[in-house]
Order: sequence, then C-alpha cells, then structure tokens
Amino acid sequence: MKQVADSALLTDLYQLTMLQAYHDEGLDGSAVFELFVRALPEQRNFLLLAGIEQALAFLEQLSFDPGELDWLRATGRFRTDFLDWLSELRFTGEVHAMREGTVFFANEPVLRVQAPIAQAQLVESRLLNLIHYATLVASKAARCRLAAPDRLLVDFGLRRAHGAEAGLVAARSSYLAGFAGSATVLAGQHYGIPVFGTMAHSYIEVHELEVQAFRAYADSLTGLRGPLMLLIDTYDTEAAARKIVALAPALERRGARIASVRLDSGDLAAHARLVRTIFDQGGLQEISIFASGNLDEWRLRQLLQASAPIDGFGVGTALSTSADAPALDAVYKLQSYAGKPRRKRSEGKATWPGAKQVWRCSGPDGRLERDLVALADEAAPAGGLALLQPVMRAGRRIAPPEPLDKLRAYAAAQLAALPGPLRGLDAVAAAQAYPVAISDPLQQLAASLDRQPH
Repeated sequence: MKQVADSALLTDLYQLTMLQAYHDEGLDGSAVFELFVRALPEQRNFLLLAGIEQALAFLEQLSFDPGELDWLRATGRFRTDFLDWLSELRFTGEVHAMREGTVFFANEPVLRVQAPIAQAQLVESRLLNLIHYATLVASKAARCRLAAPDRLLVDFGLRRAHGAEAGLVAARSSYLAGFAGSATVLAGQHYGIPVFGTMAHSYIEVHELEVQAFRAYADSLTGLRGPLMLLIDTYDTEAAARKIVALAPALERRGARIASVRLDSGDLAAHARLVRTIFDQGGLQEISIFASGNLDEWRLRQLLQASAPIDGFGVGTALSTSADAPALDAVYKLQSYAGKPRRKRSEGKATWPGAKQVWRCSGPDGRLERDLVALADEAAPAGGLALLQPVMRAGRRIAPPEPLDKLRAYAAAQLAALPGPLRGLDAVAAAQAYPVAISDPLQQLAASLDRQPH
C-alpha cells in the first residue's frame, strides 16, 4: 500500500473532473505550467527555494493504484472509460527547475512543467503543497541564520508543526538554510541531518532534588556519543548554575563532561549573563549556553544586540509555522497549450505568457545585481546565468538527487551574495528592492495576447 504522501489522490477534486473533461474532449496536447510566487510577504526581501527534490520524487512515482481507482469509482463522479485510462496514467513530461537553495523573488518561475495537459494539470495541487511549505520554512530559517550568523541554530519545531510531514520538511528546510540540525529524530534517519537533544523540565521534576536529576542524566549518557546538555531553569536558574559548578568536577572524574546548559524561560539575556559569570568564576569557561523559548529572527537579533553570552538557540514554533508570514501567494499557472502561449488576465492576477527563463546577473564581487524574466527561447543577456535548468526528462530525473550538505553550502553562498539591504530583517523601501525586469519580447507577447478575442 502507498504511503499517504505518495497518493495520486493528494489533489483537488476539480483536477480530476477537469481530467475527465479533457479525456472526453480528446484534449491531450502538450501544456506548459510554471510555479511562482506572485508577491513577497511584507516581511520578506527574498525567498529561499526548497522542496524541489520531494516534488521530483512525487512526479516519478505518480500513479493510481487499484484501491484509489475503486474509491473514485464508488463516488459515482467518474465514468469507467475514464478510470480505465487513469489506471495507466504516468508522468512522462519534462521539468526545469531552479536549484534548491536558490534565492528568488516575486513572479520568477522556480519550476516549469511541460507534459500532456492531463499530467501537467493533475500534479498542480501536490507540487504547490510540497514546494510552498518547504520554501516558506527555508526562507524563515534563512532570516534566522542572517540574524545570528555565528551562532548554533537548531530546529525545535516538530511539536508545533502542522502535522508529521510538516515537521520533517521543516527539519530539512531549516538545515538547508543553514541550521546546524534538528531535534526531530526521524529527520536524522531520513535525511542524515545532525540531531540535537537536551532534557525536559519533567525529567527534573520527577526527581526529588534537581542535582539528583543532573547526576542521573549524566550517568545515563556517560560513555555514549553526543554532548551532555542540562536544563537549569526549572526552579531557580542562579542556584542551578551554582549546583553545576559544584557537580562538574565529580562528573568529569566519572567520565561525564557537561558541554552546555539550556535556558528556556524568563529574561534570557539577564539569565545568560548571570550564568556565564558563575561558570567563568567557577572555572567552567568551556560550558556553553544554549537558549530556547518563543524565539524568532527578531528575538535573536535583539539578544545579540544586547550582547547576551548565548552560544546557540533552539527555534521552534516561529520556524515550523513561519508565524509572521504563514503562507506564500504561490501559484501554478498555464503558460502555453499545444504550442500557443496563454495568458490569464484576471484583475490583480494576470500572468506573463509562454515558457520562460530567469536570468541572473551578478557583479564582479559575486553580489546579485538584477534578474531578467524572459521567454525561454530568447538569447541570454550579457553575463546572465540561467536559473531554470532541466531536471527531468520523459518522467525521469536526469541526475541523482544532490546531497543535502552540497545544497546547504550552495544556499549559504546564495545568502552571502545578497545585496546588504536585502540581508536585513526589515522590509526594504521600494527603491532598494531587488530589480527583476521583464524582457521586451515577453511584454510584447503579453500585449499581443491582450488584443486577441477571448
């Protein structure tokens, strides 16, 4: 039986009713669809692309199994001849995409699908579902990375993520964007992401004395891999820090070295300063301080501007829900059918027609300077780099998936290449927004389509 995430029924009903209508009409021409974000959220100067690997994996295995077809038949909405045809449907198209970890901007296609209309139409919902959320979290994580460029960042978002798949995607997307790892164990097994763990207040509370909990936890982990991190704000942070100073030498004689302590509540900056002072005076300069609790990029910036002696942060709810911008205006729109360009002209939602390419121009120092959205068959602009590259042909990936660590390094280089103002957390003024131009031939094509009857 298929995993739920692989089901061809992960689509909207109207995709299937349109497919049946296409089938009835004999419409099977080649269609081009493109996936893009109409506008950046107010709080974003850029987006960081993620989810392409999962999208390609979904396309490669796309099919309807007997159980899915039986359920569709039982709804009474579909005819037998259509379901028989659907039983043989596979994705056989071509896909061009930006590389995961690419910085992109509004109205730039990040994925282009060319396939028979039924195939290209059917996959809309799941492609948006996969790429939208992964990109949403990667972009949020990138802002956290830019806010705290020299600190350890760990994904703590599983428990507040909107479902199990979202928790895994958040772990992968945040790692891609520069986080050191995740607390989600399955992300370690599934993606090879480093996993980090501390301890909960409940573990402390189960013991009669806080120091008993510290000692027992340390003993349990002695001789095993992984750093020892103790939570010290269950009762009295200052008192707990002094207990650590008293306990550390005895633990070390037994083979247990405390790597760090975690703060999870209250005035994190003040607590961190106090704990750092106590540890330094007690000869424990090597113990680092890790903080968590309602953190986001703004709070990270605030803590670092206050010179809080915090070495690492766990970011949870704000990351896995992208709390300040919980959705992107991501869409997947028809650009051509049977070789003829198509243009949606709805008020406020007009599209640029035809299959397109995004060209990126950078300065001598490698900084991004401007992008050009052009028709795919236009000549390359001087110094332009084509961002959309072929990744799938005849329904199969052209190359194996890139290692996640390689994509992570690429994402870091992309963030480093952003112009200075775009790296800030505050929205830039219109005059400082990244320039994305539309080519003259593309504008002329749109104008010519607008003059045609419809």
